[in-house]
Order: sequence, then structure tokens, then C-alpha cells
Amino acid sequence: MEKVLPHSLFTDHDIYLFREGKHYKLYDKFGSHNAEVNGEKGVYFAVWAPFAKKVSVIGDFNNWNPETHHLFPRWDSSGIWEGFIPHLKWGDIYKYGIRSNKDILLEKGDPFALSWEQNVQASSVISTTWYEWSDENWLAERWKSNSLDAPISVYEMHLASWMRGVDNPERFFNYREIAERLVPYLKEMNFTHVEFMPVMEYPYDPSWGYQVTGFFAATSRFGSPQDLMFLINELHQNNIGVILDWVPSHFPGDANGLHYFDGTFLYEHEDPRKGFHPDWKSYIFNYGRPEVKSFLISNAMFWLDRYHADGLRVDAVTSMLHLDYSRNEGEWEPNIEGGNVNLEAKLFLQEFNTAVYKEFPDIMTIAEESSDFPMLTKPVHDGGIGFGMKWMMGWMHDTLKYFKEDPIGRKYLHNKITFASMYVYNENYMMPLSHDEVVHGKSSLIYKMPGDEWQKFANLRALYTYMFTHPGAKLLFMGDEFAQTNEWNFKVSLDWHLLEYPIHKGLQNFVKDLNTLYRTQTSLYENQFKRTGFEWVEANDSDNSIFIYLRKGSSEDDVLMIVLNLTPRVFEYKIGVNEGTNWEVILNSDDEKYGGSGVKAEIVDEEDDEWMFRPNAIILNLPALSGVVLKQKAVLKSKKKSIASKISKPKSAPKLENKETSAVNKKVQPKTSPKEIKVENPKPKVSRLKKAITEAAPDLKKSTKKK
Repeated sequence: MEKVLPHSLFTDHDIYLFREGKHYKLYDKFGSHNAEVNGEKGVYFAVWAPFAKKVSVIGDFNNWNPETHHLFPRWDSSGIWEGFIPHLKWGDIYKYGIRSNKDILLEKGDPFALSWEQNVQASSVISTTWYEWSDENWLAERWKSNSLDAPISVYEMHLASWMRGVDNPERFFNYREIAERLVPYLKEMNFTHVEFMPVMEYPYDPSWGYQVTGFFAATSRFGSPQDLMFLINELHQNNIGVILDWVPSHFPGDANGLHYFDGTFLYEHEDPRKGFHPDWKSYIFNYGRPEVKSFLISNAMFWLDRYHADGLRVDAVTSMLHLDYSRNEGEWEPNIEGGNVNLEAKLFLQEFNTAVYKEFPDIMTIAEESSDFPMLTKPVHDGGIGFGMKWMMGWMHDTLKYFKEDPIGRKYLHNKITFASMYVYNENYMMPLSHDEVVHGKSSLIYKMPGDEWQKFANLRALYTYMFTHPGAKLLFMGDEFAQTNEWNFKVSLDWHLLEYPIHKGLQNFVKDLNTLYRTQTSLYENQFKRTGFEWVEANDSDNSIFIYLRKGSSEDDVLMIVLNLTPRVFEYKIGVNEGTNWEVILNSDDEKYGGSGVKAEIVDEEDDEWMFRPNAIILNLPALSGVVLKQKAVLKSKKKSIASKISKPKSAPKLENKETSAVNKKVQPKTSPKEIKVENPKPKVSRLKKAITEAAPDLKKSTKKK
């Protein structure tokens, strides 16, 4: 085979931008590209290895001989090696043979390769991202689906373990087989978006994709780049957005990867206090090196450009922003201001968000960030980091802690639910019940719930009611929609057979209807990131673990009332309402079709006396462990009624029928129905919690003013 011919795709301007950290489409230049030089077809290669002594291309075509096909170093001291090799073609495998300045030969995969092999020391594959897309209608209109005043309900999934064939549980479905099953399922369940855990090439299955070696390659576990594009195209044609997990926080130390790429700490920071992650045993990008910033931002652009991704969820942002993340005193170095913020990472994230939103203004970026780092979702020009949304990790932890508690003790954790309203509008939040909460001994969501089988499912339905009616976007991990009983295991499929049990099927139907409610009731999404969209009615009834709040749309009459009863008792509960309003129940989590006991949630009476700082009241029959959603029908003239004020008290739920139970408790029938306990209906009072919430939220202060 002929040797390497001089050739370049770079202009002087490309080199300037690359070295300034401002080149955001390096994938058009670096890597392997089909080309024709002097009438011969072949492949052009370009790689950055500034401290290498020699760089060659090795592969089957030259018997992996590092001395036969040397690339040419550019004259401009950019550290780029390049050249054209005739007669190579798509499908050929290769690596770079990099001779370090210490004369050590390193065999490295191509950082810009579009495809990789599947083995421990995987080689890169000459490939292409050419594809005939047919999602132009979606792309033209996706700004509507990605808008902050649109419903955003995300189904988070791991491609390898979502579903496998029953004939061979060890075999992965490929991208096209997944498309055949996933698209109709998401449509049926009414999710607006799907989020794929990393689809970039990774060598180690237990990392779930979060230790990436091929940043520009769709993992070949499930097929070719075009197969993944087919899956995304099918989702778009069915009006489902695609969010990809993106990992600019770290990379593994595999010998064929980025670590010690040219015999020096090139992509990672050389100081282990900034360049090594002690928890994950991985390496942290050097965000202060301009060429590395160009690499990472180009990578984000690549998935938005070539794969038509509609958003990127950025992983492990907390670890990026904090120099002392998972480090003891003395194991980290303060920044130049004496603080613990990684100023280089902060600047990188600001530049990343600025760049991708400038090029793709209708996409979304989402930060997985668990600290109280300020202004993550505020504009960069206002001093913010520029993300579109942030995961509401505090809400997730507080909510799960509350719901795991036995109802008898929930009154002591009442503020775990109300506290979120104190800060929910500080950022644009997405509420996640993600994969991290159902692994490593944390148990599945259904087994986090206390009580017998009936109570577990009732609690989970109430939790979902709270989640889907709370301000903010939503994210639910696969399997949680039907109460997967086992912890998530990346090695096997979800337990789809559980849907043979009515109670699991009922929960799945409930999630489907919650998605429908969220997508059709404008009051749940129009103002989901605005203070005007939420108002407490009752935040203080800790003794009865009852919460009541309003969600408001742009129209004055567009109002929903959500009532959560988080004890195993049935109430006739008195609720204050505005004068002349008329309400109807539109969702009851205790409905039999959802696996509930069938206690009817209905308004049994109306009263004219002032209650909960509102001029009138209704009496609502409230099922045990339930979430009830009421809709304001119209504003009517108040009608005077001579109705004696009644003291609300719980009454027992109807005895549950002996129905088939699921795998949660196969031998135990739901025998524990709510007990009849006489409890006085709480009178309105201004507690310290109410005072704190009122002071923090001007809208609430206005809404609770006695008329």
C-alpha cells in the first residue's frame, strides 16, 4: 500500500480558533474523513498530539506496523499531525501509534472516531454520519416542545436493559429493534421526551456509559451510527424529543483512550488535585486548556448537529464546579480568589451554554447538579451559568425521605414537602426520580414505600400525583411507571411480566393519565417556572399530613386544586375556596382503575363561612393515601346556603375486595384498610412554617390575606 501523502483540511483560521478554545466544529476537521487526493480515493487523518515525537496510523492494512504510515506534523506548532492514506475505506479499523518524547509507543484510539470496535482494547473504525433524515417538521417546530412554558415529561432509560428478547435475554436489542418497541410505548404513555443514558462509546458495561472513550462515536453495542439516527428520526416523526446524557466531567484511564494521550497529561489536568477523581478513579478534563475546551464544546455541537439531539443533560456538574468535591482538607487547592469554585470549569460551562444556544436556540441543556451553586439556570450575560434547567435534587431527596416514613410519623417531616416551595423558583427545575435512586441497595421506588401492598401502591400513586402537579419539568426512570419491584440491574431487562398483575397495570395507567393531565391542563405548565403559577391553600396541617395547593395558568379562571392526603384514613375535609368558584374532581389516585380502593373523591357540601383565609368552603370526601385534583369550572355568583358548619372527621374506607395481588406481596391480600379515627378538622392558624413560607413568597402572602 502507498505511504502517506501530504493533505490538510485545516485553514489558518481553524488553527487560530482551535488554539483560542473557540473552534466548535472540530469534528469537520479532526478524525478520519473520506477524501480524494491526486485522483486517488482514500482517507485523511488528523490528530492532536503536541508532545509526541512521531505519530503513525496503524491497522490491519499495514499489519499494525508503526513505522510505515507516519503522519506529518503541521508547521504552525499547533501540535496537529495529519496526512492522506490512499485506498482505505469505510469499515477499516485503525489506531494511532504515538511515539512519546520518552520513546514509548502508545496505541491510541482516535478521539474523533465515529465508530469503535467492541472489545477491551477496541480500535477505531473508519465510518460516516451520513444519513437521510426526515424529521424536518419536528425540527422546525421543536421550539414549542422545548419551551419552558410547555409540558416536559421525560422518560429516562438505559438502552441495554430497557427490554431484551425472551428467547435470548443476554442479547441486546439493536437501535432499530428498540425503535420498533419504544416509539409506540412512549406515545401510549404520553411522555413528551426520552432521555438516553450515554450512547457514546464506553468500554465498561458497569459504568452504564458514564466512562466514555469514544466521545464522537455512537456505541456499536446496538448497531451503526445510522441505526441510532434511525431511532432518533422515528422518535421525532412521532413528536417525541430526544435528550442525551453528556459527560464532559471525566474520562477513564483505558490504555486506548484519552488518558496520557501523547505521553503527557494532555486532556486531563496534570495536578491530581484537579485532574483525578478519587471516587470514580477517572481523569478530569483540563478546562483551562483552550484546545480541550474546543474539543468538548465541539463534542456537544456534534450530537446536536449530526444526531439531531434536542437536548443535553450534563452529568456530574457538581464535581466539575467544586475543587473540593469528594476531597478532604489538604487534598484540594483553593482558586485564586481563595474559594472552592473551579473557575476554569465555571467559565467552560458558560462558554458551552453560550455556544450551543447560539447555534441551536431551540434545544435544552440540563444540569445534574446537587449543590446550591447559584444561578445555574440564569443567563450568562447576567452572571449565570446559562443552563436551561437543573435537576431538583433537593426535592427528590426530601420527597423520598418523607414518603419512606410510616404515615404515623409523617407529621414530624411535614416540612420536607413544604420546603420545596421556598426555593422552587430560584432556578428552572426538573424534578427527577432517576436511575440513581433505584440502585446500590437503595431499593426500587415501590419498596421504598411503607405498609402492606395496598399502602405501598397507594403511597406511590400519591407521590406521583405530587410530582406531576408540582411546578417544574418531570423525569421518571424506566420501570418506575409500572412499579418495577427489583432494583435496576444493567445486566437484564426490566420485569415487564409484572404488567400481568392488575395492580402494576393500574399504576402504569395512572402514570399515563398523569402525563395526559400534565399535557392537557395548561395551569400545570404555562407558569411552571413563574411564581404566579403556585399558591398554598393549606400548608400547615401536619397532624393530618394533608397538603392543598393551587396551580394557575395564564388565564384567571385556569386553576387546579391539588389535595394530598398522606395518611391511611378517609376524610370529609373542609377546604377554603374563593367566593363564587365551582369545582369538579378530574383525577383521583384511589380510583379502582388505577389499583385503588375505589373511594370516591367528591364534593359533598358547600359552606359560606370563611375558612383557610378564604370566604367560602367546600367539603371534600378525601380517600386514604391519595392525591386528588380538582378543576375550577367557572366563577359563579355566590349562593347563600343555610348549612350548619360541620366538623370534618375521617371515616373508614370500604372493605377491599379480595383481588389478585402482584409480585410485591403475592400471599398477602390488602387487608389493612384505613381505620376509623375521630380527628377534628384543623382550624386555620398561622404557624411558624406558614409565617416562614409567607415571608418568602409574596404571592402566598397575598393569597392568605383574610378577606
